[in-house]
Amino acid sequence: MKRFHVHARVKDLQASIEFYNALFNIKPTVVKPDYAKWMLDDPKINFAISTGHDENGIEHLGLQVENEVELQDVYANMKNAKGTVREEGKCTCCYSKSQKNWITDPQGVDWEVFYTYGSATVYGEGINAKPAPEVMDQWTGNDGKNAKQETVSDTCDTGNCKN
Repeated sequence: MKRFHVHARVKDLQASIEFYNALFNIKPTVVKPDYAKWMLDDPKINFAISTGHDENGIEHLGLQVENEVELQDVYANMKNAKGTVREEGKCTCCYSKSQKNWITDPQGVDWEVFYTYGSATVYGEGINAKPAPEVMDQWTGNDGKNAKQETVSDTCDTGNCKN
């Protein structure tokens, strides 16, 4: 059995522990003065945080669920984490049809919670769109600010996808 591992660098360990306790609805299995770790069974993940780094955070993390019932359960945990939940709803992102919400932890790390229910022929639409492969060499980041602002055929739009 495999377990996904993520290690995030954080500035405020206690605020992060409180946030992740609420998001995961479980307390960490290991807590040290500069480190905490959650060994979760659902989803299978070894999630660790630590302090003492020059830079904090990662691009984003995500929890993919298998059905809409699980999605609603995780949405409830997001609300308990006391962050601002950004409800994206049904969307096309990363060649998939999904339903998702986003929340940002105390350090600014974005989390998406999503249920994928189909595939798509385009990378994304709306806020999840980004340049097609033909122009990816000109796309410089996930914020979309530096992406080339043109549409290449009817199969893509510029912008970003945080997936």
